[in-house]
Amino acid sequence: MTGSILGERVLRKEDPKFLTTGGVYVDDMDEPLLEGGLHVTYARSTMAHAGITGIDTSAAAASPGVVAVYTAADLGLEPVPAAFNPMVARPLLAHAVVRYVGEPLAAIVTERPDQGEDAAELVEVDYEPLEVLLDVETSVASSTLLYPNAGSNAVFDSTALGMPGMTDDSFFKGCDVLVTQRLVNQRVAPCPLEVRGSAAAWVDGRLHQWLSTQHAHGAHEAVTAANGVEPDQVRILTPDVGGGFGAKIGAYPEELLLGRLSKELGRPVLWRETRSESMVALGHGRAQVQRITIGGTRDGKVLAYRLHVLQDCGAFAEVGTVLAAVMTRPMSSGVYAIPKIECHTTSVVTNTTPVVAYRGAGRPEATAAVERAMDLYAAEIGMDPVDVRRANLIPKFDEPHTTVIGQTYDVGDYAGALDKALAAADYAALRRQQAERRASGDPRQLGIGVCVYVEITGGAPQQWEDGRIEVRADGRATVFTGTSPHGQGHVTAWSMIASSETGIPMDKIDVVWGDTDLVGTGGGTMGSRSLQQGGTAVLVAAQALVEKAKAVAARLLEADAADIVLDVDNGVFHVAGTPAVNKAWADLAGAAAGDGGLSATERFTPSGPTFPFGCHVAVVEVDTETGKVRHLRQVACDDAGRVLNPLLLEGQIHGGIAQGTAQALLEEVRYDEDGNPVTSNLADYAFPSAAELPSFEVVHMETPTFINPLGAKGIGESGTIGSTPAVHSAVIDALLPLGVRHLDMPATPQRVWEAIAAAQA
Repeated sequence: MTGSILGERVLRKEDPKFLTTGGVYVDDMDEPLLEGGLHVTYARSTMAHAGITGIDTSAAAASPGVVAVYTAADLGLEPVPAAFNPMVARPLLAHAVVRYVGEPLAAIVTERPDQGEDAAELVEVDYEPLEVLLDVETSVASSTLLYPNAGSNAVFDSTALGMPGMTDDSFFKGCDVLVTQRLVNQRVAPCPLEVRGSAAAWVDGRLHQWLSTQHAHGAHEAVTAANGVEPDQVRILTPDVGGGFGAKIGAYPEELLLGRLSKELGRPVLWRETRSESMVALGHGRAQVQRITIGGTRDGKVLAYRLHVLQDCGAFAEVGTVLAAVMTRPMSSGVYAIPKIECHTTSVVTNTTPVVAYRGAGRPEATAAVERAMDLYAAEIGMDPVDVRRANLIPKFDEPHTTVIGQTYDVGDYAGALDKALAAADYAALRRQQAERRASGDPRQLGIGVCVYVEITGGAPQQWEDGRIEVRADGRATVFTGTSPHGQGHVTAWSMIASSETGIPMDKIDVVWGDTDLVGTGGGTMGSRSLQQGGTAVLVAAQALVEKAKAVAARLLEADAADIVLDVDNGVFHVAGTPAVNKAWADLAGAAAGDGGLSATERFTPSGPTFPFGCHVAVVEVDTETGKVRHLRQVACDDAGRVLNPLLLEGQIHGGIAQGTAQALLEEVRYDEDGNPVTSNLADYAFPSAAELPSFEVVHMETPTFINPLGAKGIGESGTIGSTPAVHSAVIDALLPLGVRHLDMPATPQRVWEAIAAAQA
């Protein structure tokens, strides 16, 4: 035998298409059912918070090419309660009040898309301005309520889930050292390369809707509810998706209205947002204000840690509302054996774009807080931040470990990851180089940042996944999956898994996803769940398929099924000891055609989530005269359990580091005092290119989990979680001799220069 393909560096099957003809995204489709389709454009609010006293659409309706214009009143839209607080409710088109710039007010339907853009400018709205609340600290204390029925702008609290709140100062009794710091984990925009798009058509009483989404089955549920029909009257289809990063998990008002508009007009409709629309209407990420307090001894032993989080929900209670409570709080201990931990979270609505899940979704915020706490504590007692971390790490464990906060981890070797990353970076040599620069008075100072992290993956609400494999009469196989690839390489990975079990060559395996008619169930792609749940479902389905095939082969070979073996290398079945007489998959599929075909469907339900971990070391150079930061090195040791394909793993790590570094150094959504976005395009919103990033140094480490048969943990978000605190820490480390103890992200040249100037004043 040549051995399993799993663990090998297999080139992505998807790439030839993407590198030659290109992907087929919503805007590229040549779909007969959409022939004669009309185009939808949304007129959006230009005020951050105001009552609506009137909407005049007459000029827009008279504009060239306009077929119809609809407001909430025209469609009879009622407020829809938020899933996480039913007292927070809004219609799909703003009616009585607008709560953020970019909120959709009216739908304009035209023959051509450019006509809609012109007509949208002609929609006249009479506004009655209201107080604009842009930050959580102001909003939580304000008597101006975005949703009066909610009784407060604080719309969710971790205590509502039975989690304890804060105690008093006695919590820190016995601590020789106490450090408190307010931190801002800033609001960021997801910026997928493909903005949102959707199309809808009614065919024989069924709604067919194409959607750029990470979760076709979740969208199916939302679209069904929005159209008031039965589930079997809706089909969701997902073409290629050009990035999502969590923001495309849910369905948005602009998408949910298309079925209604198509039915009203009796024609297909298509919608695609512009980049500027995407920057203000696609859900944002992060947006936490944190207050940390850490206490311990002078010799580096942490005794108590407190984290209070104000989560900015934006203008609606989307999934971002609960992320602080269900993701940040459980991971607040990080990799550390801290004897006492308190974490309380409060989610607050503001007049900004709603916050949703964004790569890491609550876990990066937890890591950033505890890692910043460790750095501040180390600086206070004059210890190397690595030594402080090492003194407080949870010891290596291969059986479940429960932290003080109550989260149970599967397996962990945090000291091992720290050692590997430090060795690869040559940490001692870096500190010597830094000391030399400091002694020489060089204005370009070196900064070194270290982050040791653990995160939760596969913890999304649906923790099971179905896998189905069918073999056709020509010997080709089709894998059906409820996961949804948008850059992760699922076609390659699922083909590898199916091939490893069946012996069917990868180039004869097709993968189908994102069509709710062809794939009956699915949890989508989010929370780094796909391989450990979707991939394992394919594994167990392939194993079940082999057993079914053995029964068919036994009949054809006139033998007992127990005596049939599969030659995986050649993809044939034979009786043990007589390999010359065999049956290929095509033979078996043909023989089974009259008996329902040759297929297997299996559901995999893990016993719980998994907890990848790792260590990042970042090296930056800070020009203390201009504030400019150069990212020189990033050493990343990310342990995602057993590795299926190192090429896919490294791609996910590289992308994660790029996004994490971008948050540390560049990215921030900003508003002026009236709530107008000032970062509504990629000229104003700093977005990294390859030129701003170093070549990443990946250090491999595998600690398999017992949670699934593959031994795999998630990797899609780890690079983001480890890199942001490491790069942020490195910048501050470079500035410590100048008296800068802390500055919030992003560490832009202006912010760095101002911090230096303030420290030296």
